[in-house]
Amino acid sequence: MATIIEAGTRFRATAPAKAAPDLAAPATRAAGEALQITLGHASQQGLRPANEDFVGAVTPDGALLEYKGMLLAIADGVGGHARGREAAEYSVRGLLADYFSTPDTWSVEKSLDTVIGALNRWLLAQSAKSREYAGMATTLTAFVLRGRRYHVAHVGDSRAYLYRGGELRRLTEDHTWDHPEFDNVLRRAVGLNAQLAVDFDDGELMAGDRFVLVTDGVWGALGDGGIAELLERNANAEDVADILTLAALARGATDNCTALVTNVVTVPPDNLRDRLAGARRLPLPPPLKAGDVLDGLHVDALLHESRVTLLYRVTREATGEALVMKTLRSGADDDEAAAALLREEWLARRAPSQAFPTVADAGGRSCLYYLMSWHEGETLKAKLARGHRFPPHELVAIGAALLRAVGALHRLGIVHRDVKPDNVHLDRGGHLRLLDLGVAASDADDLREINNPGTPSYMAPQLFAGEAASESSDIYACGVTLYELLTRKYPYGEVEPFQRPRFGEPVPPTRYRPDTPAWLEAVLLKACARDAKERFETAEEFLLALERGAHRPLAKQRRTPLVARNPGLALKLVVAASLLLNLILLFLLSRH
Repeated sequence: MATIIEAGTRFRATAPAKAAPDLAAPATRAAGEALQITLGHASQQGLRPANEDFVGAVTPDGALLEYKGMLLAIADGVGGHARGREAAEYSVRGLLADYFSTPDTWSVEKSLDTVIGALNRWLLAQSAKSREYAGMATTLTAFVLRGRRYHVAHVGDSRAYLYRGGELRRLTEDHTWDHPEFDNVLRRAVGLNAQLAVDFDDGELMAGDRFVLVTDGVWGALGDGGIAELLERNANAEDVADILTLAALARGATDNCTALVTNVVTVPPDNLRDRLAGARRLPLPPPLKAGDVLDGLHVDALLHESRVTLLYRVTREATGEALVMKTLRSGADDDEAAAALLREEWLARRAPSQAFPTVADAGGRSCLYYLMSWHEGETLKAKLARGHRFPPHELVAIGAALLRAVGALHRLGIVHRDVKPDNVHLDRGGHLRLLDLGVAASDADDLREINNPGTPSYMAPQLFAGEAASESSDIYACGVTLYELLTRKYPYGEVEPFQRPRFGEPVPPTRYRPDTPAWLEAVLLKACARDAKERFETAEEFLLALERGAHRPLAKQRRTPLVARNPGLALKLVVAASLLLNLILLFLLSRH
């Protein structure tokens, strides 16, 4: 799968390289439709006593190419330091290895930022160990080519260029001090500071594009104009990398000179669009009733019917396996609804199976639907409807399982956006599963928010102000869900569709359930706080507060001051008090 290119060597390759087939992955498109590149590399030590540059690339195939793309990186260890080469090599190798281990539901930017941040912390830890490692740092510049887009991550003064249509465009900024005496001194590098800011850029990928990564030895000697001239005269990626580094030395470069040049040969059609286009060609199932058979699936019952979707319990006739079929209602087969259903299936396949229904193989389906595992039991809303009263200890157990499921989604970069008792299922063994990823959003680039998120009574205040759903809004929904299970009420009252609610102070749970422990009330009020800054920051923090319980209770929330809750009313009261005081003073003065 991976090719590591080391500094001081010459490298030629055509990508994608072949990888072992992923038998669990969906079928990929034909090789002629995949992203294909050629690349070349050269590195010259020059007049330096050692070569502190390092460069590498990973060119996968199959599902990994589709979800993660190709990764190219270059690094230049901090000059004059004995550990500069080690810093550069570790950073490139670490990035090439760990980027592909991040969840494929993460965006490219989040994956790169997470990995580079970890590399930065490791280099700082090494520097703190001994004087020998002090100052261990490196530049790092990387390209990810995925689908029809390119992504750039950059720290330091190595450079990334795009050569398109005869024009050279620099995609990175040099992180050096803006002073003539310090113009070659880095102000930002991996391993330099604990707070590392990584620059990111992205754009559309086109056949014929040429991407160039060079260290400062090359661009410092040739300049942008010299690089553009050599690219114009030499089209072969394998040759132009050598030409750039040798030309830099010929023009007096005194530093190491390293270049990685990539030519984009073909770009694929967008994969998600391919899937949507294929799904649109599938008809919707006809209206089904108990006893009908579709694709070897026996329909047992209609489980749920909404404005857009239908849920059926079905049995696979060949195996007797009980499943749930989710499809669209007749008349709801527009592009947006089909996209939503396919996105939901895509996300559900990546959700951890222990806390979510498992997506089942649909085989050769003739209609638009997907299948998931069936579990005997009921939703929490159904338990409320039949009069079940949740004692605090049961509520804590349910809350802990729910927060583990939500936390697992958040670690994958997925926001559920519709946590509520209707979407939380308990099977007969007491195992909790979070249902319905129909409006979930992932930060992967090809998954966008597709319709209105959530159910009004469980939506955080910032959503009504037009802010995007986030981990914080999921935490709020979890808080409201637990509050409702305990009290059968909502902390701010029920919110009707299309209503623009005004959020005051949440009603303490003890108003409805006097037996609520004080520590549990504090936890629920914090989770349901109107201001996102006052809530738990993560699902794990919320979970920890529940697990600690009365042993380490939260400090009880103080009532929000009037000036924070209603600044207008507070100002009116101040003005009225001031006017009253002035009248009293005038009256007293008139008496004398």
